[in-house]
Amino acid sequence: MKIDSPRIASFQPPVRTLMGPGPSDVPPRVLAAMARPTIGHLDPAFVGMMDELKSLLRYAFQTDNELTFPVSAPGSVGMETCFVNLVSPGDKVVVCINGVFGQRMAENVRRCGGVPVIVEDPWGAPVDPAKVEEAFAANPDAALFAFVHAETSTGALSDAATLAAIARRYGALTIMDCVTSLGGVPVLLDQWGIDAAYSGSQKCLSSTPGLSPVSFSPAAVERIRARKSPCPSWFQDLGLVLGYWSGAKRTYHHTAPVNPLYGLHESLVMLAEEGLENAWQRHHNNHLRLRAGLEALGLKFVVREDARLPQLNTVWVPEGVDEAQVRSRLLNEFSIEIGAGLGALAGRVWRIGLMGHSSRPANIVLVLAALETVIRG
Repeated sequence: MKIDSPRIASFQPPVRTLMGPGPSDVPPRVLAAMARPTIGHLDPAFVGMMDELKSLLRYAFQTDNELTFPVSAPGSVGMETCFVNLVSPGDKVVVCINGVFGQRMAENVRRCGGVPVIVEDPWGAPVDPAKVEEAFAANPDAALFAFVHAETSTGALSDAATLAAIARRYGALTIMDCVTSLGGVPVLLDQWGIDAAYSGSQKCLSSTPGLSPVSFSPAAVERIRARKSPCPSWFQDLGLVLGYWSGAKRTYHHTAPVNPLYGLHESLVMLAEEGLENAWQRHHNNHLRLRAGLEALGLKFVVREDARLPQLNTVWVPEGVDEAQVRSRLLNEFSIEIGAGLGALAGRVWRIGLMGHSSRPANIVLVLAALETVIRG
């Protein structure tokens, strides 16, 4: 019997300028690091690199948390890792929703058997601390508090320090989504009192998609160890994962994505070389450049100025303009990717990213010129 082989050539992706909500452009250094020889995930050399990765992530998160490592999956699994380990059936969790990703937090609580107490704010607005205070006053038995620091669906930045302080006064642990904020704006886990946080490798960290840095405070680890019911996910059970990511002698848990971890390591080395404060300032300065150009084109921001993410700029689509056609022309004629709206903002906004390696003056000039051509031409 003869089996015909499919006649498919090697995939050659087009060269794009990625200026959407993620992924961001990946610098050549990171791509080169990922092309290095694959070694075993229990190889002593790889184990040494894992320890460096944890140290670099503690720097990025600004934490001393021992339990800080990258989950071998995208940010959505980092989110689930936090919830399946910290939420037990019957737990009451105050959850803030001001966009798509707050909704996903609430759904995680439900799937863990918890009871979400919803705090809602308009899409495009930051989380209102007064509403959080009211929710805790009405539910002082809430064990956990969850919010999105940088809401990727809208570009709104919430006041993490104030929100976490409210939860702390009521004895609740805080879970924070910082997928879009880590590396782009200040993320200060220890200073703010955040107990569990998750992010993504593909945004302001400038690595490829597929890894989710997470960090857990000693109080969170204590809660995880005190669980009366087993973690509902075998793969994400931190009691098992800890044996692989910590300790002098690593135990087998799963085959880690060796080469993508090389890439994340390199991107974090680059972040350390630049310096966190310099990275934050770069994102801010480039936002100001982009803002000036967008406003000159007559585009209006969704988020008020004091709550805008510099790395994710969401603007209203002008009346009479076909938003999907503009994105299509940017991609096909200029090889530039920007993002569409999600959920309540679908079809009404564009999301223009300035994340990580994509946050460069040359990219701003490029996207503004292309937008002017498409919108006015």
